[in-house]
Amino acid sequence: MLAHLPVWLGLFPSMLTVETAEGGVLPFLNLAIGLVLVIAAAKLGGYLSILMKQPAVLGELMVGLIIGPSLLDVFRWGIFSYSDTYTYETLVHEIKQLAEIGVLFLMFIAGLDLHLSDLAKSGKVAILAGVFGVIFPLTLGYGTGAIYNFGVEESIFIGLVLAATSVSISAQTLMELGRLRSRVGIGLLGAAVFDDILVVLGISIFFALSGGGEGGLGSILIIFLRMLLFMGLSLGLGYLLLPRLSSRIERLPISRGLLAFVIVTVLAYSWLAEVGGRMAPITGAFIAGLTFARSPMRDRIEQEISTIAYGFFVPVFFVNVGLAANLREMTTATIGLFIAMTIVAIVGKVLGSGLGARLSGFSNQESLQMGVGMMSRGEVGLIVANQGIAQGLIGVDIFSAIVGVVLITTLLTPLFLRRLFVGVKKSKVVVQET
Repeated sequence: MLAHLPVWLGLFPSMLTVETAEGGVLPFLNLAIGLVLVIAAAKLGGYLSILMKQPAVLGELMVGLIIGPSLLDVFRWGIFSYSDTYTYETLVHEIKQLAEIGVLFLMFIAGLDLHLSDLAKSGKVAILAGVFGVIFPLTLGYGTGAIYNFGVEESIFIGLVLAATSVSISAQTLMELGRLRSRVGIGLLGAAVFDDILVVLGISIFFALSGGGEGGLGSILIIFLRMLLFMGLSLGLGYLLLPRLSSRIERLPISRGLLAFVIVTVLAYSWLAEVGGRMAPITGAFIAGLTFARSPMRDRIEQEISTIAYGFFVPVFFVNVGLAANLREMTTATIGLFIAMTIVAIVGKVLGSGLGARLSGFSNQESLQMGVGMMSRGEVGLIVANQGIAQGLIGVDIFSAIVGVVLITTLLTPLFLRRLFVGVKKSKVVVQET
């Protein structure tokens, strides 16, 4: 029955679209009906997932896979009308941009739930879990490339892609479980920051040595200094100024002035992280959340930003992960590579970050939780992979396999995390020196 649904909807384009005077369809209406489908489907998927005693994020991710090009390919149905100037790719790109804002808000809320002092106390586990969480998948990824007879550069790049991590999915899952401020949750977020730094440096070194970058090895030191400068200034100035400014702006006769100030800050920090610090934008959003965490308006900020984030942007982000994948494009040869890389992606992070946590004094259970929490590649893995294909370092076969790895690890992370936390006694905030 579902197979005939696109045909049925295609019979009534005049009822579902509005034409301009020139006979074309208003492009905005394509985006409007697209968002109707995405947000409604995301909430339905999340609700069904909760009924099955799974994290809501798992259902939202699955919805993206179902309505995306892998299965139903909803955005090619008759309810959408494309032209030479407004194509299918245009609509997908617009939804992707909204999804990027969603992940920024998500990481901001994760930072808002913590305190900088809490994160500082998890320094040892953050460093060890972050470092080993890069070394293990990098080494195993290079070995996988060598087994498949890829060149040295391709094999190294595969390792770098698999070394990347994105904890936005893990952060959302832990927030749903009420464990974000546990020892594992705080250590996980700290490790993700170190992972981001190491992967960015690794890619910079790789491009410098392979000729794909500019400035040679001297640029690597500059990038590292830019990272340190961004971290220092964003945390220092934010810690001193943002809480005070938020209180003053709240007293001004401006409609939703505090909310507007927070949104501007999140977007600015994200932009500065990429342009100024050469780090992932989500890191900037996370740091912005940390600085607002000590504001006397913290609870008000969380309430207002959560309304916008979870009502609109975050569901679009989760669904977009599935929309970005097209499993139909996988060939028989690519499937073998995809399976091998998926195994490496999971084992590398679980063993690497888990070992780092264990050496920091975490229990076996906590170490496994830490490793699984670092497993998702999310949008960070896709960003790194896009750089590789743009530079001609990897082919379509490797890129397709990477997209599959990103999708599978992102789907499995909330599922595994919930199972690992089931039966574990929920405690109050536990932040210890590690």
